[in-house]
Amino acid sequence: MPPYQPRRNKSNQQKKTKRTPYMGKARKESRLPLDDKFLVQRPLLRSDIGSIPVARLKTTTKHPTVFRKRIANVADQSAHGDVVQVLADSGETVGYGFWNPRAEATIRMLSWGEVLPDDQWWEAQIKQAVSLRKDLLHLKSRTDAYRLINAEGDGFPGLVVDLYSDVITVQTYTLGMYQRGEAIARMIAKILDTKHWVVRTGPATFPQEGFLADGFESGKVPEKLMITEAGAKYEIHPFEGHKTGFFCDQRENRIQLRDYCKGKDVLDLCCYSGGFSINAALGGAKKVTGVDLDEEAIEFAKRNANLNKSKVKFVHADAFAYMRDMQRNNKQYDVIILDPPKLIRGRDELHEGQNKYFDFNQLAASLVKPGGLLLSCSCSGLLSMSDFTMTVRAAITERTPRILARTGAGPDHPVQANCLETEYLKCLWMQL
Repeated sequence: MPPYQPRRNKSNQQKKTKRTPYMGKARKESRLPLDDKFLVQRPLLRSDIGSIPVARLKTTTKHPTVFRKRIANVADQSAHGDVVQVLADSGETVGYGFWNPRAEATIRMLSWGEVLPDDQWWEAQIKQAVSLRKDLLHLKSRTDAYRLINAEGDGFPGLVVDLYSDVITVQTYTLGMYQRGEAIARMIAKILDTKHWVVRTGPATFPQEGFLADGFESGKVPEKLMITEAGAKYEIHPFEGHKTGFFCDQRENRIQLRDYCKGKDVLDLCCYSGGFSINAALGGAKKVTGVDLDEEAIEFAKRNANLNKSKVKFVHADAFAYMRDMQRNNKQYDVIILDPPKLIRGRDELHEGQNKYFDFNQLAASLVKPGGLLLSCSCSGLLSMSDFTMTVRAAITERTPRILARTGAGPDHPVQANCLETEYLKCLWMQL
């Protein structure tokens, strides 16, 4: 990996003052994609740690995200993706984090106090995350596909890492994490003694972080893998698909669904790769129908159903249109799973997204037989469980819902108490 090189023009450097007010600098940022020179891979921490840029805050909290409005100023030598030392207005060190002047979430905190996020820090934090999955959760006894690092929940804002068999899949959501994607992947591979890794960028990196970048991998990574989860088999494509190629977060809910499906007629809306559909069939469902608008996902789901010798009818259709057709045909189901993609990506989409959840649930509830089950899910982190519950309740006022359980992601997706929006997955199990 090439050593970090300062990315600034010497003549421009001489013209600038020692410290530049951040807000003025930010307004000059172009919204064109970030220059490729800022997208090269770099070490976890630059070697000249004595000259780490300093950012001073107006106000301080223990939240891992520092938004633009809270920053008073930043040292002139800071470059996109740098680790910066974050100081309170009093001059006390708050901690260290990644700096990106293009993002509203401008600093992503890594360490707190005087603890420097050097190679030793990264290794210790990664080993701690691995130990949780291995020594406390004992996930290997149930599956060979699970989350290794869950962003803020494991102390790594903007970083998600999943393990699929012997392949590590790294997804970076911030510029600082992308620039260190290779170093992170190599360190995790060494700790786990795993030879294959893939680095991908998360969705919306341009509008949120101001950069576009291609993924990369260790070489000779299989284009598809086979993983097992509680007896079910799935085909995984590390280079394709949503998230890191599979939804590990729904594992516990997929398994729990089996208990409700014996002899039932089941509808799985927004079924993606068929996880809920297959588990309904494994639970003894009489009939299972999976619906998704993504044609490739439907083909993917069919292959997974064949792997499990599960009889499932998959339909390529828009979920709204399909539900309206079923309404017109007076069709109802014993069990309906509603697991749409993320409908709220930013605070400006909150109202529109809630309306979509309302419409989805209103239609789905009308198709549930009396006494049947509706499993309604949301993966929008900005929508709290209480707000999601109220939205769903308002949508199904014509029925009498009884909430049997409220669940979320599996324990390999820990939530940081100082960042509750990381509790993104919400599932309501309701008898109607």
